[in-house]
Amino acid sequence: MDTIAPHATPYMALLVLSVVLLVFQIMLQGFLATRELGSKWNAGPRDESLKPKSVLAGRAERASANLRETYPAFVGLVLALAFYSDVSGWGLLGGWLWLLCRLAYIPLYLAGIPYIRSLVWMGSLLGLLVMIVGLLV
Repeated sequence: MDTIAPHATPYMALLVLSVVLLVFQIMLQGFLATRELGSKWNAGPRDESLKPKSVLAGRAERASANLRETYPAFVGLVLALAFYSDVSGWGLLGGWLWLLCRLAYIPLYLAGIPYIRSLVWMGSLLGLLVMIVGLLV
């Protein structure tokens, strides 16, 4: 394990930052839903399947779900890059592209900005593709 530690450091930083992003989005979604539905709903079993009706809470929920669609691929790729090396540096570049696009996506989605939001989403997918290239080069 010691032989990969120096190489894995930038990838582990990306992984940790991605977990912070994931937790932030889940907490944002929960905060906005709780603000509307109340703490009793949040603390309860949520058997009645209430959903917040506000536009912002709905957008936060969809943005969080959208992140979770590509997150497993990101985690798998960043770990593969950490363990199998990324001599070209493309994988690391792709990881940062994915992370930065995912960060930019949140305010764009919450604000309801079309087209630019879609371009940023496509940028995050491009980041995953660049990570794959980093594994193949």
